Amino acid sequence: MPKAAIVGNTTWGNALGGLLSDKGITVKLWARSEAEAEGLNKGNHKYSSTSCIGEAIDGADLVIWAVPSQKMRENVAQSKDCLSSSMLLMSAAKGLELGGGKRMSQVITEEIAPGLGQQVCVLSGPNLAKEIGLGLPAASVVASRDIAIAERARELMSAPKFLVFATDDVIGVELGGALKNIIALGAGMVDGLGLGDNAKAAFTTFGWAEVTSLGITLGARANTFYGLAGLGDLIATCSSTLSRNHYVGYELAKGRSLDEISASMAQVAEGVTTVVAVCQLAGKLNLELPITSLIYRVLFDGLLLTEARAHFRKLLESRYRASLNAFI
Repeated sequence: MPKAAIVGNTTWGNALGGLLSDKGITVKLWARSEAEAEGLNKGNHKYSSTSCIGEAIDGADLVIWAVPSQKMRENVAQSKDCLSSSMLLMSAAKGLELGGGKRMSQVITEEIAPGLGQQVCVLSGPNLAKEIGLGLPAASVVASRDIAIAERARELMSAPKFLVFATDDVIGVELGGALKNIIALGAGMVDGLGLGDNAKAAFTTFGWAEVTSLGITLGARANTFYGLAGLGDLIATCSSTLSRNHYVGYELAKGRSLDEISASMAQVAEGVTTVVAVCQLAGKLNLELPITSLIYRVLFDGLLLTEARAHFRKLLESRYRASLNAFI
């Protein structure tokens, strides 16, 4: 019987715990405190929880970190002494680390023993945790530099209502999952302003063209951005009321402050820190990302959404009119 360890008492971590245990895999979820673990063990599900990281990971075939991206390094560091070369090591987070803009697979690889780096893979796709927790059908992508590792992870993750594909484009899969959150923030703003679906479609199209160009510059394959881990995830995150990033953008458009919105949320909207990480990365690479920069300015510099709308229109009428003709 395969065994999986999940690091992170998050909505996504618990959804994955339910998904895997329902298909017969023994799942142990690590929670930070005994109280959390005891509370989870009283729940109506097939997996168990513990506050001992060693107990959670011991004998696991698959270790999944389902934690916020800014907590990934800390959580990997806490669990690295329990890892072995027989384990698949999976990131289920969608974000970039502040400061260096590193992807989660890079963060994991830096923290674990050098010989374990080849075991690292990532999971991403249009996977709204609440829907998966309810048993609704979904599809996703597992990526690893070694396609054999990706295939092995795909077999473990696949379930009757969870279709999983394998690829070796780790960069594209991770960037697709992280960067779509930026566009979802903007899509939420468009909805919050009541501008309609036509306007949201236009914004999403141009925004996705910008981040796709960034992804290609960073080494991703273009077609990954138009697959499940890219366009598929974008559609779900920009349209669903379950999307935390869309919610943040929507509430900002309704006049609430970012601090107030963040304080009211039980889970993290990854796009907020991803915008910062991407702008930091763009500065280091001397890249211009005007749409991403506009979203940053609304979030952190007090730019009014009415002003952002005017700036966006000017971008489309000047800089983007020529450069995006082929894309359109």
